[in-house]
Amino acid sequence: MRSHFDNELEILNNELIKMGSLVESKIEDSIKALINRDTALAKEIMTRDDEVDDMEKAIENRCLQLIIRHHPVASDLRLISSILKMITDLERIGDQAADIAEISLLLADQEYIKELRDIPKMAEATIKMLKNSIDAFVNKSLDLAHEVIAFDDVVDDLFDIVKDDLIDFINRDIKYGEQAINFIMIAKYLERIGDHAQNIAEWVVFSITGVHHSN
Repeated sequence: MRSHFDNELEILNNELIKMGSLVESKIEDSIKALINRDTALAKEIMTRDDEVDDMEKAIENRCLQLIIRHHPVASDLRLISSILKMITDLERIGDQAADIAEISLLLADQEYIKELRDIPKMAEATIKMLKNSIDAFVNKSLDLAHEVIAFDDVVDDLFDIVKDDLIDFINRDIKYGEQAINFIMIAKYLERIGDHAQNIAEWVVFSITGVHHSN
């Protein structure tokens, strides 16, 4: 009986990894679409949102079936409940990547007011957080989970740099206003992605220790 339960948990781990990889690729592609003004890729990212939603539902269903069939207690129940929380954050990250893709469509035929440097840095930082939060879960690594939580400050600092720079553009000439606001929105979505990756890491800590500290 226990071996069957462990096999089911292993399947859950693999599905979570797969969902994390899918969401990670959506972030990467949304920034690629923005940099390259790739409207076809932006539209594809938006259609891939259904795939993320379907994965969330499938994992949620598997978790609930495990609870119904095996009545897990203590650490096992904590693990399953943590997975349920993590997939909610992953689904929201997928939504925010789609939001970035949608804005990139609006900007595709415009000359950018500045070279994109800090926004790709933000994307790289959030992808690192996401990867490491999933790795922390799979490897049951408290150290890696705490690294992810601390690294959110890096993303927040980059957001402040992007925001302040773009507000300066608006102050210099209002004609930059609409595009600058769109870039601030993209940076805000990336900042939120970092928050969700931090949430995942906090649920990793909870799954291991039973203690949850929300950000």
